[in-house]
Parts: sequence; structure tokens; C-alpha cells
Amino acid sequence: TTSALVADAAPKTPVAADDGAVSIQSLGPELEAAMTGVSWRPGCPVALDDLRQVRVPYWKFDGGTATGTIIVHADVATDVLAVFTELHRQRFAIRRVQPVHLYGGTGNPDEGGDDFASIEDDNTSAFNCRLRTGGGVYSQHAYGTAIDLNPLENPYVGASGSTSHPASVPYLDRRDRQGVITSGGGVEQAFTGIGWTWGGTWSDVRDYQHFSINGR
Repeated sequence: TTSALVADAAPKTPVAADDGAVSIQSLGPELEAAMTGVSWRPGCPVALDDLRQVRVPYWKFDGGTATGTIIVHADVATDVLAVFTELHRQRFAIRRVQPVHLYGGTGNPDEGGDDFASIEDDNTSAFNCRLRTGGGVYSQHAYGTAIDLNPLENPYVGASGSTSHPASVPYLDRRDRQGVITSGGGVEQAFTGIGWTWGGTWSDVRDYQHFSINGR
């Protein structure tokens, strides 16, 4: 069971995503230091102690398997591991899974790690202490309770029907293709199974990459 994978007694920083190990662990001092001032800073709505690094399995686009690291709130870590285990069972292709602090910061204390750069790298990520798109309030990513999955294949689409990422333009056509999340498909079902909601169902804009615990 996923609960047997919890290993908070031995925190460590992420390792290369090919060792096959899955786990839920505390961040540890090295990872906390790397995140501080980039994806996390004092004043963020959650403390570093509230976060966990979850090592998850996934199928790559070339058909191989890998293990990546995603950072989420401790309260949802077991559910998140269960979802990625299910996506691995489905052989749903994921480009890469690594923490957003590896993409540096924008210099704006409200923006956390460089979300745009992470998207451009088609990186699946979760925690990032930033405001939501459009500003005003913290994103659910700032609480560690939202995940962006394959963001190039599953773009944020504004009310005008456009995307900010050129590589995402072909995926404005939401045909069922490798790495694409489809309405009613296995990915949406895996997340709704843990009570999360898909941004692809929003009525004004569509955030096809985005799943969150509260629908925002």
C-alpha cells in the first residue's frame, strides 16, 4: 500500500529520476535550502515542514519508465502517490517530473519559481509559492494542493482561445494523443477519485494541465 512507502525518518534530496524507488519523505535541509528564495520564502501560506517530496513512477514519451520528484502538502502526499501509481499503470506518458525551484526564480517575490520556464520544459510540477494566473491571491500551487501535468500538451487556454506557449498551439485541438488529458479519460478519473477537480472543465478559461484539491 502507499502508506507503507512513507519514510519521513530518512529525509533526503531528490536523486536522479531513474532509480525506480518511490517514497514520501520530508524535504530535508538541502532541499529546503535550495527552495528558499526561489519556490518558497518566508510569508508563504505553508511552511516548509508542511511539505513533502514524493518520488513517483511514470512512463516516458519514448516508452521507458522513470521516477520523478513532486513536492506537495503533507496532507495530500499519499493520494498524489496513488494517482501517479495509477497513471503509471495506465501507461500515460509524462515528459518529466521535477520540482519547480530547479527552474530558478523570476525575481518577483510574488511569482516563486519560474513557472513559464517549467512549462516550456514540459515539466509536471506541484508546489510553487506564487500568485494564481491573473494575480490577486495565492495559487493552489502555493499550498501544495495543485498539480500541472504535461503543461505543453495540456495548455492554459485564455478566454480568447489562445495560449502563451507556441509549442502548445497544436494541442489547442484536444484530440486524444500521447500525453493529452481527455474529458472523462483515465487521468481525469484518477484525480477525481481522490476528490480533485480538473481545470479543463472550467467555463471561462480552460487550464487543461491543472488539477487541484478545491477546483481553483
